[in-house]
Amino acid sequence: MITVLFTCAGQRVDIVSAFARAGATTIAADADLLAPALYHADRRELVPRIDDPAYLPRLRELVETHEVGLIVPLTDLDQLLLAEARDTLGALVLLAPGEVVRAMADKYLAHLALEARGLDSPPTWLPGEVPAGVEYPLLVKARSGFGSRHIYRAADAGELEFFLRHSPVDSIVQAVCRGEEFSIDVLCDFEGRCLNAIPRTMIQSKGGESIKGMTIRDWDLIDHARTVAEALPIWGPANVQCFREPDGSFRVTDVNLRFGGGFPLPLAAGSRYPELTLALASGERPEPRLGDFREGVVMTRFFSHLCLTGDPSGTLEPFAEELPEPVAGEPGER
Repeated sequence: MITVLFTCAGQRVDIVSAFARAGATTIAADADLLAPALYHADRRELVPRIDDPAYLPRLRELVETHEVGLIVPLTDLDQLLLAEARDTLGALVLLAPGEVVRAMADKYLAHLALEARGLDSPPTWLPGEVPAGVEYPLLVKARSGFGSRHIYRAADAGELEFFLRHSPVDSIVQAVCRGEEFSIDVLCDFEGRCLNAIPRTMIQSKGGESIKGMTIRDWDLIDHARTVAEALPIWGPANVQCFREPDGSFRVTDVNLRFGGGFPLPLAAGSRYPELTLALASGERPEPRLGDFREGVVMTRFFSHLCLTGDPSGTLEPFAEELPEPVAGEPGER
């Protein structure tokens, strides 16, 4: 049984629980005592903030104390730290090579990295480098960050200047894609081989996270995501976001090097990504299984909650309450 340490666990109860069902011993770590995922893991640990010099030493301590075999970052926040320190942490880190992490965390560098590998990306410029006569509308995007924060649509040069002047973060300017947007959840081994790629439609998103979508077995999307994943390369999970333009071409807008916000959907479609990840951590070499998933699975997300009470020592523990019977079986069951 492999012990998995999840960093920046936050609200990712879905991922922590899925790995537990796959047979892992789960440890959720977060700086926030009220992070819900802490209370759905086998063990929970508080850690310093990622900008605290004590953050990495604390992770090393947890790896040694709990005999951790695999570290899985659940957000973008500490990826570069983990990638740069991966050889000193004492456990396998489920994360792409450091140069890929560094590039994908910066939307301008990501654009350059994709184009350098022959992959189409929307025309992208730094402020002040937008060519004259460019077609509007254009998007002003945060150069780094996640969750669709600080994205503005400029209808003309005046609006572009306004948004660039007033945005509180460093920005890039990007052409607007005209086609339909898709997300493809991929998983690769540590040789960079794509084990599977599961496309899903973007029926509705909120705060940059998919809340409604459907899996589709679209071989053009599957092949394109595999090409992107293996060209970068990706090690572990990633979410490839792209548009299919009216001429049939694909433009990649983001590659998020983690399990995506829509993780429950590929899981329900039979991805077995937690099991495949644990196999990789055990030194196994699973064969690619591209296209092996259930299409037409629809996800619609909703809010849930966890109630906690303090014991005499002040430690918070989940408060037992009666829950309704589940309306469906375990994800992936048919």
